[in-house]
Amino acid sequence: MTSIRTIPESAARPSAALRAVRIGLAALVVAASAQVIVPLPFTPVPFTLQPLAVLAVGGLLGAADGAGALVLYLLLGLMGLPVFAGGGAGMARLIGPTGGYLLAFPVAAAVTGAIARAGRAPLWRILAACVAGMILIHAGGVAQLALLGGDPAQAFRFGFVPFFTGDLIKIGLAALVIVVAAPRLRAPA
Repeated sequence: MTSIRTIPESAARPSAALRAVRIGLAALVVAASAQVIVPLPFTPVPFTLQPLAVLAVGGLLGAADGAGALVLYLLLGLMGLPVFAGGGAGMARLIGPTGGYLLAFPVAAAVTGAIARAGRAPLWRILAACVAGMILIHAGGVAQLALLGGDPAQAFRFGFVPFFTGDLIKIGLAALVIVVAAPRLRAPA
């Protein structure tokens, strides 16, 4: 009788150095995505590729490392590096109209990563993970806009409605990136 050898899950995890590199690279991907902006004249929130990158990072790295990459991204911006949309940086971005979105990024990446299980989940679950992450991003953004402007309905109109169609596309693209890239990122057994 032959026995089936299983590899412990801990053996499949990347080393601490590899994890640090992945987290750093993921933060840079989000920073690069923030530079792709389309200003909208009727809202203080520009259209960017950040949400797509946040979902992909969470879905590929998993909950802890995905959140870690987004915390690193925020810290880089707070340190004055031009990583926020349009080369912005500093505390003013976190307390301004786009701050709620930025502050929601680590939570969105963590939730996306937890549901998608680092790309090991079936496609429907990865799509659901991306939807959940996008909802969290908009919840943070709209909440901060409502706090700053005092009008939740107007915050929803300016912080969610103009982005709905584009964000559906971003959800689909993020899920595709996760499905295609996740097998390539896994440590060899």
